[in-house]
Formats: sequence, structure tokens, C-alpha cells
Amino acid sequence: MTSYKHTLDFLYTRLPMYQRTGPAAYKNTLDNTLALDQFFGHPHKEFKTIHVGGTNGKGSSSHLLASVLQEAGYQVGLYTSPHLIDFRERIKINGEMIPEEQVVAFVDQFRQSKELQQLEPSFFEITVAMAFDYFRNQQVDLAIVEVGLGGRLDSTNIVNPELALITNISLDHTTLLGNTIEQIAAEKAGIIKPHVPVVISESNDAYNFVFEAVAHDKHSPISFADQEFQAGYSMLLPEGKQLFNFQQNGELVFPNLKMDLLGNYQQKNASGVLKALELLTQQGWEIPRSAIYEGFSNASSNTGLRGRWEVVGNNPLMVCDTAHNEAGLKAVVAQMHATPWKQLHIVLGMVNDKNLDLALAILPKQANYYFTQASIPRALPAADLANQAASLGLQGEVVPSVSEAVAKAQAQAEAEDLIYIGGSTFVVADYFS
Repeated sequence: MTSYKHTLDFLYTRLPMYQRTGPAAYKNTLDNTLALDQFFGHPHKEFKTIHVGGTNGKGSSSHLLASVLQEAGYQVGLYTSPHLIDFRERIKINGEMIPEEQVVAFVDQFRQSKELQQLEPSFFEITVAMAFDYFRNQQVDLAIVEVGLGGRLDSTNIVNPELALITNISLDHTTLLGNTIEQIAAEKAGIIKPHVPVVISESNDAYNFVFEAVAHDKHSPISFADQEFQAGYSMLLPEGKQLFNFQQNGELVFPNLKMDLLGNYQQKNASGVLKALELLTQQGWEIPRSAIYEGFSNASSNTGLRGRWEVVGNNPLMVCDTAHNEAGLKAVVAQMHATPWKQLHIVLGMVNDKNLDLALAILPKQANYYFTQASIPRALPAADLANQAASLGLQGEVVPSVSEAVAKAQAQAEAEDLIYIGGSTFVVADYFS
């Protein structure tokens, strides 16, 4: 049998991988996905699914859903992307990563088939097939399936779910999904299936009508969660969790709801998840209130989710977050302003296919920047990032690696300061590596 290391080398080098190479790895057809699905016997038809899409927050929402359903006693598959440290983070059951030998066996089966190798599937296509095959073999009750990119043409979009959850829409991956909010929303709306309920976490006049039109055409009940569920504010508890009091249509329904995923922006994700859980209960899934409370309180520990306003050090306070586009960084900056600090230090790296001006314009000018780059081909050279940032009034120094940039920030920060590490999922991944 091939070693796990050699298997990963094959996946990373032989198959196009969007996270590393960018748009060249994107497929504008589901042909390969359908062929892989047929070869492995249509595994996705053997278990129930919830399909989660959107621009920001779909990872947090997926993990929250998985945590609650796990607390409710179900065997829950979870497929997400990208991973931070270990490839196997993408495929989990009740928080446990797929075993290395299962990854090796699946890839060996793929490599022994000339029929499959002739397809030349992408990294993402083969990984989705692996996840669905594993979930079937392990007989999960239900799988939370996160969309990778877009929706309509995403490899995950062969599922016919119990429910679709779309978090929000903002400008991201515009070279592939469209240059306007409406075009991107139309691509994301591609996961809405006939007669299947869809929940939109964050309503917005700029795109509500797109989802409403698709849902109407497909006779799919649609809910805008934030029009029902609101939490006026969050409170940070001494135990390191935040506390919400959620109202539904003005009535307090979830008082003292703790969450171990930090950041005020999580209340938007929570609204969508609470509405999704309500609809699942109406469909016959048994989800007691205790499972909701425990699932929210232990989402990170139950599922292993990391990098969402995650505190990784104190004195000075150090936080990392995977936000990487305009809307995500706007939420992070709001969180920075809600956090006390004497001086702000920002370790920043980005990829080369983002609209940098929109993202950089959001970031605070009164900060010490350490411009760096992650160890992937898509990383924007640190010097280029620094030059573009300088044109928008952001000043700092160029540091060649994430680890060196963090070390410099730590050396220059005082105990009362805040060090933020982010700008890209891969910067956070390099920090943890």
C-alpha cells in the first residue's frame, strides 16, 4: 500500500488544486463529478445531507450545525474546505478526521482505474468523491456539506439535501463567479433544489430578490433568518466564550446561549443555524434544546474548527482569523475596534487573485503592519502587498515568512497591545504549522 505521505504528494501535485494554483483548477462543468459519482456507486444517495453555501461564514455555520446534531445523538459527517494543517480536516465524522489509511485506500483505488485517471479530476473533485464514499461506508445519519466555490457548478452540488443554508453574498472570486452581487448570488443560488427549504442567514436588498426568484421557480420554501432571529449584543465571559440572548420575532427564545466561536459576527451565522435547526425539527429530526445549547457552547471542541477570531496568545493578546475578502475583513475590523488595546500590530498576507484595494481600504491605518506571504504559489509577494498597502496609507515592514513576521510583531509589542494575524486562510495555516 502507498504511504500516506506519497498519497498526499499525489493529490497536491498531480491534481489541480484551487487553493494552490487558483482559477486554473476551477472546472466549469460537473461532468467529472458525475463520472466519479457513478464509478463509486452514487454514495451521496445513501445518506441525508445539509448543503451550506455563501461567501463568508459557511465554515462556521457548517461546524455549528454539525456540533448541534452531534450533541443530538446523530452520526454526523462534515465536509469542509480548505484545511489549515492536515488534509484530513476536510472530512470528519463527529469531529474525528478520516483515518490516513482510508485516504490512502481511496486514492489507490482511483490510481488503479485507467478510466478515472483519464478524467484528470481536480483535487477538489476527487476529495468530494472521497468524502461521500467515506460517509456512505461509515453509515452517517447525515452529512453537513460545505460548498467549495460558488454553488451551481461546485462538485458538492450533486446532493439533494434536506435543507440548503446560504449565509450571505459579497464580492469574492469575481473572475469566476461574476463581477456583481447579483451574478454571484445567482451562482450561489444554484444549490437551491426543487421543493427543498432554503435559509438565507443575512438578508440584503442587493440580492434577496435573486434568491426569492429561484426559490419561487423551484417551489422551495425560503426563510431570511435575520428577519426572525436577532441578538442585540454579545458578552464575553471569563471562561472565554461569548454569550447571546436570541429573540425570534421579538420574543426571547434562546437566553444565555453560549458559543465558543468568538467574534461578534458569529451572531449572523447563529441566526441562520437556529432557523435551519427549527426547519429540521419540523421535518422530524429530533433536536432537543439541550443539544442546541451544548452544540453552540462546544462547537470548536466538538468539531475542531479553528481560525475564527481565535485567541492564540495573551500579554500581548494575539488573535488569528481566516477572513480574506472585503466583507470578512470588515467584520474583523469591527471586532478589532470592540477589543481594547494600546497599540495594534497586524501580520498581513494575501493571495494574488483578490481585489486588494477593496480589502486594504477597510483595514485601520493606525497600526504597525508586518507584510508577509504564505508558503503557497498563490501568495501575493510581500513586497507587492506592501507597495499596494502604502498607496492606501498602510505602513509597515516586509517580512518574508509568516513565522518571522509573527516573531517580529511579538518582539515589538507590549503587554497591552493586540497582534492580529490574517488576510488569508493560508497565513493562518502557516502560523499553526
